[in-house]
Amino acid sequence: SAIEKKIFWGVSMETATGRQDPVCVTHTHTPPPSTSMGPFSAIQSLSAKHSEEHIGQYYTISPEEVKEALPHGLPARFKLQMKTFNEACVMVRQPAVELITYLKHTNLSHPAVRYLLYGEKSTGKTMVLCHAVHYCARQNWVIVHIPDAHLWVKNCKELVPSSYNNERLDQPLEAANWLKNFRTTNGKLLAQIKTKQKYIWGKRDVTEEGCSLSDLAEKGLAWVTYASDAVGVILKELKQQSGQGSFRLLVAVDGINSLWGKTALKHNKQNVSVEELTLIHNLRKMVDNDWAGGAIVATLSQTGAPFTPRPLYLPHELLGRDGFAALDPFVPIEVCNYTNAEFERCYQYYLERKWLQHEKGKFSCFHSSPALGMKADWLSWCQ
Repeated sequence: SAIEKKIFWGVSMETATGRQDPVCVTHTHTPPPSTSMGPFSAIQSLSAKHSEEHIGQYYTISPEEVKEALPHGLPARFKLQMKTFNEACVMVRQPAVELITYLKHTNLSHPAVRYLLYGEKSTGKTMVLCHAVHYCARQNWVIVHIPDAHLWVKNCKELVPSSYNNERLDQPLEAANWLKNFRTTNGKLLAQIKTKQKYIWGKRDVTEEGCSLSDLAEKGLAWVTYASDAVGVILKELKQQSGQGSFRLLVAVDGINSLWGKTALKHNKQNVSVEELTLIHNLRKMVDNDWAGGAIVATLSQTGAPFTPRPLYLPHELLGRDGFAALDPFVPIEVCNYTNAEFERCYQYYLERKWLQHEKGKFSCFHSSPALGMKADWLSWCQ
């Protein structure tokens, strides 16, 4: 029988009357049927058709689609697994099915709804996010995917004063790298979206109204000095035009709590705050739900909270007061450890690919711990 779980965060959702009413988000989770140890088989790759009956099964993503839809964002261990097995197989999990169901029924005339994936460390939040990104890419959404947002506040190779606002700092190399992947994911769509105003970059450098966003991205790549500003202009144009109905927009941020945390950066021997970073400033605007025509999906990450105790994982714990207030209201979706059936399917996947030496390895791992033994270690590989 279905297990119904109700979570109340004290958040509020926009009603048809425009009032902000408290909402109790109901998650209905039907555990997948127990899987036998029969031959492993991957299901169809059409993520749009994934439903409750597919939970615990794997689906394949072609190498071409991985390069186009997910040029960045996949976990390092998953990419290593792809290289090892020469394939990209993703497990269909309940949080992903729930999220994709929400995205399918998005009302594009209403303000963008924020979906927040949370859970303990190494439960598969990033893979659920990537599953949703792949779904939206297959449905021709414009994808604004920010993987590892914490890298923008931790590992920055170069910080330079902004030419647009002297109170901010640009990160040209990070901006250029993001533009390259953004163009790869959305190449065909960007050529059809034109700027609605003129932009002045310097005394002799002007982008006229009607310039395509693909050309704008190319400009940021050709002139890295302008890369951070090019990102800001592209995000601004997407946000302003998304409600017109010509395209659907997905904003996907992995480790969104980094936007309100502390940085590990210094400029002129002074600590840098997140408010000073041009990229973070523009990204914060994108996760405001003051635009229509799409959705916002984000994960919370302990990695993105370098000065927060590791056991914490709940939204209010990782976001802090300012971050929670900025994202309220949101729909929380918990990503838990593998169920027994999912773990069994994962084991079968590795067994079929001869990654395990013998079936007795299963029993030794189950008996090494009261809680499915090596389950936690396996999760770092398969989630």
